[in-house]
Amino acid sequence: MTAVRVAGRRRSWRTSALIGLARMILRPWLASLRPRVKGRAWLDRQRAEGGQVMFVFWHGQMLPLVRVHQGQGVVVLVSEHGDGELIAGILESRGFSTARGSSTRGGSRGLRELVRAARAGHDLAVTPDGPRGPAGQCKPGVVTAARLAGLPIVPVVCAAERAWYLNSWDRFALPRPFSAVNVIYGPPIEVGDLPDEAAVDEVAQTITRELTRLSQEAGDPRFAA
Repeated sequence: MTAVRVAGRRRSWRTSALIGLARMILRPWLASLRPRVKGRAWLDRQRAEGGQVMFVFWHGQMLPLVRVHQGQGVVVLVSEHGDGELIAGILESRGFSTARGSSTRGGSRGLRELVRAARAGHDLAVTPDGPRGPAGQCKPGVVTAARLAGLPIVPVVCAAERAWYLNSWDRFALPRPFSAVNVIYGPPIEVGDLPDEAAVDEVAQTITRELTRLSQEAGDPRFAA
């Protein structure tokens, strides 16, 4: 596969130092987690046949999924907001690649980078409610990205049995060390030709409902019915 890199971007010494510190903390922390995975049969068949996918997951559930998919060359769409460079550096240190942009800033460039990565043979990953919310609501741009990349959408959620939750817009989850983490993959959502914006919105609503349903099944208290 062709490596995907963040082009023309220089990190400040402060950001580089924070990335280094985060790497030291995250390595033993993530290694201590105990993923319990469900619903991977279709995904495993797809990968065995050389097929690619676009993962979608809520922004606040990101951290445990770094543990599950590290080192697989997945290309993650990361915001160009202030904390995006820190997140990109952490992801790259765990074997991910990044495309920079979002639905609110740099979206077109991020979309082009995702399509390029898909053509190079990579799986993609997008937080449909990122980078600034509203939490738990899929944005239509995710559907457009999947259609242009020609990839099926695979919803994935995770919930730790014991976790801290930050006081942020998405109540970002920090699984406690040595916690069991429920990881659930939903059935693929195929994105074909979409005739108008209403059709795009309908798929986005389907993604929202499915991620919410799976989050409840996984036991995420932020999505309690």
